[in-house]
Amino acid sequence: MEDTFVVTSAGVKMPKLIYGTAWKKERTAELVEKAIRCGFRGIDTACQPKHYDEAGIGAALVKLNDQGITRDQLFIQSKFTPADGQDPLRTPYDPTAPLDEQVRQSFATSQKNLGITTLDSLLLHSPLRQIKDMMTIWGAMEDLQRKGLVKQLGISNCYDLTVLKNLHEAATVKPTVVQNRFYQETTYDKALRKWCNTQGIHYQGFWTLTANPHLLTNTYVKSLAQEFKKTPVQILFRFLIHLKITPLTGTSSEQHMREDIDIFSFELTQDQVERLEFALG
Repeated sequence: MEDTFVVTSAGVKMPKLIYGTAWKKERTAELVEKAIRCGFRGIDTACQPKHYDEAGIGAALVKLNDQGITRDQLFIQSKFTPADGQDPLRTPYDPTAPLDEQVRQSFATSQKNLGITTLDSLLLHSPLRQIKDMMTIWGAMEDLQRKGLVKQLGISNCYDLTVLKNLHEAATVKPTVVQNRFYQETTYDKALRKWCNTQGIHYQGFWTLTANPHLLTNTYVKSLAQEFKKTPVQILFRFLIHLKITPLTGTSSEQHMREDIDIFSFELTQDQVERLEFALG
């Protein structure tokens, strides 16, 4: 079986498949524990109570530690979510504070929620309209990285390559990760992914199943599923990993969790990958 991790340009050991925890609400602790027990070693969350329950992940980490799965065996990634992406009634920091202080407060909240000192990866949840504001936030994230509290930095929901290039050029600590919705409307970020590959930036894709039912019903995908005795979902995830994409999956099914982890038990040929790329259009 191939290595299920990749070492990023920041020297971080990052799983090639990550468990996403958005919208899990009161089931977060149960599902995170189940996913890790099934073999996942990466967890994605955000300090954004509207969509994520970081404290639920913290509760799962306590139980997992008691079962012998310790913090050092896990990749934990969270996000700083700007105020316009928060529920005004549940913002996890003072939205009237200066932007750099918002980042520090948000990170402290994540530490408390998760019950950990350091994050393996911290993402800016979305670009800001003003580059000055974005770089103020990024500078505060860099400070956390310099202090050893965060191992690598990245950005999510960044579909404009110009914005990403501007951030990369202005940053002292360059982004290591871009996490985007992987879907047809953005032509699957082909140009952006190509540029990321030249800069040593790892692309994480979310919404890979929900946004792509046409890929799961593609005739060639279904024929490969029969050939390998796998599901179309397994073929799609395996294909994405061949493209150096790290998929996020948030399944609530233990069977699907086990099937997802099993994608490392087989490989596609270069010809098969190229034919699947053609299906992306």
